[in-house]
Amino acid sequence: MHDSHNATENPGHWIDGEWVASTRVSSSVNPSNGEVIGYFSDAGAAEARAAIAAARRAFDTETWVSDRSARAASLFELAHRIEERVDRLATTLAREMGKVITQARREASGAPLTLRYNAGAALSQTGSTAELAPGLLATTWREPIGVAGIIVPWNAPIALLVRALAPALAAGCTVSVKMPGQTGLTNAILAEAIAATKSLPKGVVNIFTETGNEGAPLLIASNDVDVINYTGSTKVGRIIGAKAAETLKRTSLELGGKTPLIVFGDADIDTVAPLVVRALTQFNGQFCMTGSRVLVQRSVAETYRARLSELLGNLIVGPADQEASEMGPLIDNVSVDRIDGIVEAAAKYAKVLVRGGRPADAALAKGAFYRPAMLETERLDVPLIQEEIFGPVLSFETFEGEAEAIARANATTYGLAAAVFTKDIDRAARVVRRLKAGTVWTNGWGILSNTVEEGGFKNSGTGRMRGARAMEEFQEIKTHFFSFTAHERRIVAN
Repeated sequence: MHDSHNATENPGHWIDGEWVASTRVSSSVNPSNGEVIGYFSDAGAAEARAAIAAARRAFDTETWVSDRSARAASLFELAHRIEERVDRLATTLAREMGKVITQARREASGAPLTLRYNAGAALSQTGSTAELAPGLLATTWREPIGVAGIIVPWNAPIALLVRALAPALAAGCTVSVKMPGQTGLTNAILAEAIAATKSLPKGVVNIFTETGNEGAPLLIASNDVDVINYTGSTKVGRIIGAKAAETLKRTSLELGGKTPLIVFGDADIDTVAPLVVRALTQFNGQFCMTGSRVLVQRSVAETYRARLSELLGNLIVGPADQEASEMGPLIDNVSVDRIDGIVEAAAKYAKVLVRGGRPADAALAKGAFYRPAMLETERLDVPLIQEEIFGPVLSFETFEGEAEAIARANATTYGLAAAVFTKDIDRAARVVRRLKAGTVWTNGWGILSNTVEEGGFKNSGTGRMRGARAMEEFQEIKTHFFSFTAHERRIVAN
């Protein structure tokens, strides 16, 4: 990072309908090779305050709050503006974050679909009406809660920005968005798309990027921000929840996970084993729903040990922007050292099946690469099982029957996602019912949809995103009693 008054490679932050450039400029580094690929304007407290003030003014003065047709039109237009930039977004995200290009394309191309779904939701949401007595009606409807503060992580900045931004705008909120410094160039393209959406009124969407930690705390503490949406670690989520409680601010938090993949003996190994590897290595293991635990029935455990070891050993690790790469680098070398330390510590109490580590290939030496590891343990009271690693490290566990599988799967404080693999649909139904997780897949992993809710149990968060519920995270419910005649009427409901 350095201070500079020179122009950056992007216009800066989009605040109150204008480009705002910070005096501080930071570099974006490609984790595949350690090279600087560009520079971006790096915000702090001043930009955050301006973004909050603009969103507050827009909410209090613009017709945006009450015009659902205008909101839908803007969401449709923003979808088009992002669609025009999908190729640029995908390429930049792959080079900047390390997500392989095939996954980066899926993320970028999915954003317009989320925006369009929420445009439809803005037009279709209704309230309720009841006649409580002759001449007395009660109606309920939803109103936007106010200014939404959205704090976006670096591992999926396009998808996780849009996942919160779209329902917030559909609900009628104005927003102030803090984007992560690790993806400053990707963020700039998103800000460019927002600026190009001419139907968005001035101040409705304000977006800034910061590498530090000045803007996010201001969003959380400000009396002018009414709801916080955060995706990230459980540790930070607890801090946000505690601070937001001081202003009784609503929070929607999608936090950490420790996804168990339960494999019964009748599952098809040729299908399941590659899927387990994909669940571990998607986003290079830096995903809240990473399949970091595989629980295998003992009758087939030896077969799965051998197959998974083979697949992990043959995985093509390489630069994220190369089509052949199956897994790219971690976000930085600090993460590589951290994860290697976790594996080294786990090897003292768990059996190492695949060591993983930095690749031997000299061509990858300058990057933040880490080959996936797999360790086996039957203990549940160890960090390998209990802590979110946020990297490609798989625990291999065994179980005898359904009861043991369920007990092991539920044995952590997390409850974001889980998966069950079996051909027995009755068994699948029994197990899924008892798993403590917000999203559960049977014979699959990683399937998400704009049409159904997504969120965590236990320490994996509060609130729900996607689906019909997503807009409600950004709304209040108002009840109106209407009498046809002006006289006192008392209703006592049992």
